[in-house]
Amino acid sequence: MTIQWFPGHMAKARREIEEKLKLVDFVMELVDARAPLSSQNPMLHQVLQNKSKMILLMKRDLADTKVTNEWIDYFKKNDIPALAVNVNDKSDINRVIQLAKELGQEKLEKLMKKGIKPRPARAMIVGIPNVGKSTLINRLANKKIAKVGDRPGVTKQQLWIKVKKDFELLDTPGILWPKFEDQLVGYRLAAIGTIKDQLLSLQDIVAFVINYMKEHYPNQLMERYGIQEHEEDMWDIFVKIGKLRGALESGGHVNFDKVAEIIIRDLRTGRLGNITLEKPIED
Repeated sequence: MTIQWFPGHMAKARREIEEKLKLVDFVMELVDARAPLSSQNPMLHQVLQNKSKMILLMKRDLADTKVTNEWIDYFKKNDIPALAVNVNDKSDINRVIQLAKELGQEKLEKLMKKGIKPRPARAMIVGIPNVGKSTLINRLANKKIAKVGDRPGVTKQQLWIKVKKDFELLDTPGILWPKFEDQLVGYRLAAIGTIKDQLLSLQDIVAFVINYMKEHYPNQLMERYGIQEHEEDMWDIFVKIGKLRGALESGGHVNFDKVAEIIIRDLRTGRLGNITLEKPIED
């Protein structure tokens, strides 16, 4: 199965990113810590080319800390500095600013050697929709500048933001790539709320999450829903969770759509515990 879409504003955003890249010293690429590779846009790799960049693993408070550290090591082995970020943790925001200053310093030193008056470092912030970009920008600028929303695609145009006296940030709209060749990438992104729920069957997404948890997070699945590793039949699992959580309709029948909504909400809000849906060794 191939999931395809390419809204016009995303095509336009790509062109604008390509045009503005020469204005910045480095790039801040945001990914979701729960699916760091799946939430990287392969199309951006072509666009960014040899530009220096840092990777921020957003929503670390919802991800598995052990696996997040494995991902940070993975990126560093590929010569890309990486940080895990919770936008509500001030120390995380300070670490982002410090790393950004370090990345911008090399460019500024070159300008000074040429006799050019030093200026704030300039960065472009990129990432797929709903990864927490607007909230991070607001925290960095310490005021409300970017629109914040819990749905994909809130940012629609580019915007320069000053971060103290340290650097200037060019915001860009979140862009997805034209299609997912790998169905698992689609499932991961749908599970964490990066793509619209309507693009895939919510029950299929939840079945993927349950199967993944049975293998990697069996204790959390047992703790929340009483589901054990040996339970294989997805129908029975949905029925069991539906009865436990009261997802019933007239006649006492379990409403599978409601069950799927409950589970996906539990995952996205962290009620299922800290979960990461892919590991470096899998790719």
